Parts: sequence; structure tokens; C-alpha cells
Amino acid sequence: MAEIKKYLVGIFSAEDTLINAVKGIKADGVKIHEVYTPYPVHHLDEYLGHKRSRLSKAAFLFGATGTTCAISLQSYTMGVAWPMIIGGKDYIAPPSFVPVSFELTVLFAAFGMVFTFLASNGLWPGKQAKMFDPRSTDDKFVMAVDLGANKLSETEIESVLRKYGAEDLKTKEL
Repeated sequence: MAEIKKYLVGIFSAEDTLINAVKGIKADGVKIHEVYTPYPVHHLDEYLGHKRSRLSKAAFLFGATGTTCAISLQSYTMGVAWPMIIGGKDYIAPPSFVPVSFELTVLFAAFGMVFTFLASNGLWPGKQAKMFDPRSTDDKFVMAVDLGANKLSETEIESVLRKYGAEDLKTKEL
């Protein structure tokens, strides 16, 4: 069974207040677990200190695998298994391989990125979602602070969150 952690959840109503709160709270030495927003907030990942996603590198590797598979399959079938002269071309004619190679590159990259994203975020069928506050999907900004990962006490963190504009505070165990 997974370990239950205790979080302090702060609710904010405006994007500007949230951005200023993230900057100020990090400057005060509080470690923020995660921030949930109803829509994308530009540069929030930078303010939280998140690194750039490696999904683009995975996409390149999956695409390269698709290209390799397509060229290998076409070279084997047209040059070794069933060699045919079509339209006076050689058995292995790379220009005719372009459409299939492109399609398999896109197919492998797309499916590979989807499965990599789902696996890296732990999103599998039957997984229960951790919902800190249902208002984060509607109109509020939710900041979760892991109380076990911070040196400050719960009351000190509460005062810091209130100082930077948290409208509502609650403790949640997940």
C-alpha cells in the first residue's frame, strides 16, 4: 500500500496572485509540491523550477525507430524476399520508399509519445486521480505543499500562504 502524505492546500482566485505567490513562497524557503490551474499559465513551470520535458527526445527516438523499420522492411521485401522490377527501377529504389517511411515515422513517434507520456505520469487504466480540490478544474488555482518535505511547521506555512494571497487553506491527506 502506498504511503499517505499530508499536504497543505492553498486556493488562489487570480493568475497574477498565484504567480506572485509562487515566487514569494519559494523565496521564503517553502517547497511547493505542485500547482494545479484551470488553464495553462505561461512560465509557471520555470517559476516552480521544473526541468524541460524529455518527451521531444523520446519522440525523436521513436520516429527514428519507425524510419529504420520502414526502410528495413521495404529493402528486405523489394530486394531480397520478392525482387521485382517495377517501372524499370532497381530492386531497391530509395525514392519510392519515402511515403511509407514518412508514414511509419509519424506513426511510431505518435504512439511512442502517447505511451511514454502515460507511463511517465502514472496514468494507467484504473488509476485513482489525486484531486487536491475539484475547483482547480473550474476557476481556481490550487497550490499543494507537502508538509513532510518542508522544514517549516504547518502554521508557519499557513501564514506564508495567507501572506501571499491564499483565499482558502485546508489540509488534505493523499
